[in-house]
Amino acid sequence: MSAPESACAAALATASMEVMTGNDAAATAAKLARVQVIAAYPITPQSPVVEQLSAWVESGELPAEFVTVESEHSALTVCIAASTVGARTFTATSANGLAYMTEQVWWAAGARLPIVMCIANRAMAAPWNVLNDQQDSMSVRDAGWVQLYCRDNQEILDTTLQAYRIAERLHVPVMVCYDGFLLSHTMMPVSVPDAAVIDAWLPKYDHPLTVVDPADPRNIGPVVIADPRADASGEGHGGYMEIRAQLHGALLEVLDVIPKVDSEYGAAVGRQWGGLLWEHMLDDAEVVLVAAGSLGTQLTVAAEKLREEGVKAGVLGIRAYRPFPVAALRGKLAGRKLALVYDKALAYGYEGPICSDLRGCLLGTPDAPAVFGAVCGLGGRDVPVDQLAGAARRALADAEAGLRVRETDWINLHLEG
Repeated sequence: MSAPESACAAALATASMEVMTGNDAAATAAKLARVQVIAAYPITPQSPVVEQLSAWVESGELPAEFVTVESEHSALTVCIAASTVGARTFTATSANGLAYMTEQVWWAAGARLPIVMCIANRAMAAPWNVLNDQQDSMSVRDAGWVQLYCRDNQEILDTTLQAYRIAERLHVPVMVCYDGFLLSHTMMPVSVPDAAVIDAWLPKYDHPLTVVDPADPRNIGPVVIADPRADASGEGHGGYMEIRAQLHGALLEVLDVIPKVDSEYGAAVGRQWGGLLWEHMLDDAEVVLVAAGSLGTQLTVAAEKLREEGVKAGVLGIRAYRPFPVAALRGKLAGRKLALVYDKALAYGYEGPICSDLRGCLLGTPDAPAVFGAVCGLGGRDVPVDQLAGAARRALADAEAGLRVRETDWINLHLEG
């Protein structure tokens, strides 16, 4: 056995198997990451994440500052302040709580702060609905955060840990998104790595800048004009557009860093998640079912059902949605007949957001499949496997009839009455 294989075996041997919810998995990951500042404001279905962390801080099991605040906006503000001075920070939210944070969501990204925030995906109001879809995180997909989507509770724990390594390597914030109730409150067996293994893999965050120094006072996040200019010492600095270009460049670098971090985590812990994408029965698939989150797991069953009917179906799961993995998707989908995207969100007046992005990234590429979209599961609406497979059958019939563009298919929609 090689040294890396021996290390993996040792890590797996020292891990403990526990049955826990997705929220507990997120909290456990934050604890293993030895976060130093936790900002908490409750909102269903996220609340149990910070409740569990509060209990560990109160008992002394987690030596961290637990800050209870008056709003979600304040929660992220606390994380921004703590991260600015070099602390490893954590918070979590859902739905309208994320909407209330939106100003600070943009600030955290523009300030290049390595904050990790878990999003227990929930429908947006009005009307009020506490059940799952992905409209909340999709609404801030272009704010400069990395967005990673999880398919089960084990992936929530592992991805939250990986998020810190990604965030701190490139100084970008990361959202770890998982489906509310479908994962947040569902119990599953989860392998929890030994703390010593994670301590070795994710050492204490070494903040590269001393930004708080009484002998060298400065403004943090001052107004920046459009054009580059020199500071008081004569050193040149970019203007607003250069800062935005640098953030964009960092997000593009993340496309290389995510698979590397996943591989490094696999070497340390013995488990990987596919990097940017994951796949199921994709090798010879002509019809590819595409989704992010736990819906992808349901699609594996739908694909197997279609295979029994003679349809060469497979699944391509979106793990990293921002930055959008253009090259990886092009490589996986070249030569296929059809890609059907199942979105749990909607760009009102247009179509599902993942569908739009996928169609755009394949436009003009050789051997690109037809890309059709389906919207499902909004507000927690049931998404039965038979209906997922039925949508694939309808899409395949349209593709074989020569269609390249068609209206979005709404799954399990009832408009009569």
